[in-house]
Formats: sequence, structure tokens, C-alpha cells
Amino acid sequence: MLSPKKRQNLFGNILNIAESICICRIGIEDIDFHVFRNNLNLLEAEAMAITIGNMKSYKTYVDSCDVNPSRYQKTILGFLGKHDTKLVSMHHADRLNVVVSGASIIAKVIRDSEISKIRVQYGDVGSGYPSDKKTIRFVKDWYSQKNEIPPFARKSWKPAQSIISSTHLL
Repeated sequence: MLSPKKRQNLFGNILNIAESICICRIGIEDIDFHVFRNNLNLLEAEAMAITIGNMKSYKTYVDSCDVNPSRYQKTILGFLGKHDTKLVSMHHADRLNVVVSGASIIAKVIRDSEISKIRVQYGDVGSGYPSDKKTIRFVKDWYSQKNEIPPFARKSWKPAQSIISSTHLL
């Protein structure tokens, strides 16, 4: 895994050599809606189709979030409709394809930037990753004080669900 500083340096290089970049942002409400209905892959496929639809590429590689890459490919194509790109869906595409690696770096740099904005407003929330004890402590403390998950956090996030569940058991 690359450090945030290394990602930031690579981000600049990627911007300099990329012909185009398209970013599809998904709000936490949409993510929560789909996670609670157990169809996050559908939301991700739709976002991929939106992104692909805004790009001019003869071949597109995607990192499959579905255990079945061909099913994920068909789902994206269903949202995409008529488009002149050959779509390749595979696991670990970020390790196997330089363009997908670049897209992954872009996504992480943007995520880091969003976390920085949250820190400005709410203080040190940690990294936002579920393995980060500081992030978990922040969400636990927030929940114990306000009886709700912070507004910038997904309610469907597994650590948030664990915090809510453990509080209701008391």
C-alpha cells in the first residue's frame, strides 16, 4: 500500500499524462440505501457505467467487486447500453493494469482530501478506515454523546453498525 504522500506525488504524474479523467462521486445516502438492501455491487456497476459513458475509450478495464467478474461485466454493460468500448472485468485489476492502478490512486487521493475536509470541520477523525482505532474511537464517542452516527459517516458501515448494536445491548 502506498503512503498518502507517495499517492499524492503519483497523482500529479497521472494528471500530467492522462488524456482524460472522469470521477463519479456517490453520496453516503445512496451507499447506505444500497448496502441495507444488499445490492452495493449494483450501485458500483451503475457508477462504473456512468464513468465509462463519459470517457472515450476503445477498451476499458474494471476491478470487479463481484465474486463473478463476468456477471459484474454484464451488469455494467446493462447500465451502459450502447457504447463503443470493449469491457474487461477482472479481480485485482488495480495490481494487473496500470490504468486501473492510476484510477485507484486518484480515488484514494480524492478520498484523503475528503477526509481532510471532514477534519477541518469535526477535528481529528482518524483515517476513516475500519482498521483505524482512532476512527472507531471517534465514532464511538460521537455516538455515545449524540446517540447517532456522525453525519459524514455511512450508517451502513460495519463498525458503525457494531457500535449501534453494542449500545442497544446495554
